[in-house]
Amino acid sequence: MPEAKRPIPRAFKWLLIGLAGAIFVGANAHFVYMAIATQPACIEHIKEKGQQPNQFRAAASAC
Repeated sequence: MPEAKRPIPRAFKWLLIGLAGAIFVGANAHFVYMAIATQPACIEHIKEKGQQPNQFRAAASAC
């Protein structure tokens, strides 16, 4: 006779759902914090349209 599968307890399912939710919220909070707390340094870039093909400039310079 095949052995019957034991159902996963309801509390364990909710624990996994809660853990996944906490990881999701924590990761997004980290992304928001990093977006607010960091400021990339200014780098040299072309200020005017380049004469050669494939020379690009910043759309709006913050420097």
